[in-house]
Amino acid sequence: MYNDLRAIEAVTWTYLNGLYEGDVAKLEHAFHPTSALTTAQEDGTIKIVPRDEWLKAVRERPSPKAAGMVRGDHILTIDMVGPTLALVKVKCQMPPRYFTDLLSFLKVDSKWQIVQKVFMTETAA
Repeated sequence: MYNDLRAIEAVTWTYLNGLYEGDVAKLEHAFHPTSALTTAQEDGTIKIVPRDEWLKAVRERPSPKAAGMVRGDHILTIDMVGPTLALVKVKCQMPPRYFTDLLSFLKVDSKWQIVQKVFMTETAA
């Protein structure tokens, strides 16, 4: 169980580093190819973005690091639900936007990967 916890933490940091650096290879490593990102829109609708569509957007925008943004990443919780399922809650930022992510992990072929990201965004005034 300890090794699994360390592996999940390492993948979570790969995700956070990839996000901050705009490093799509790191994000591809962290996210399963079938994963998606889900959020509620201001109008009350749900938006689901497949991983590859999101990675394209990451490629096309300046990274927070390149833009000189301050890093504020935190792993808040890692919940080992079972031997092949975990839920990780993180905070990250791209000011003026601040994110809370719930990352669902599955252990597939002895490897932990994010299979779903559900998130919310708060914008500073």
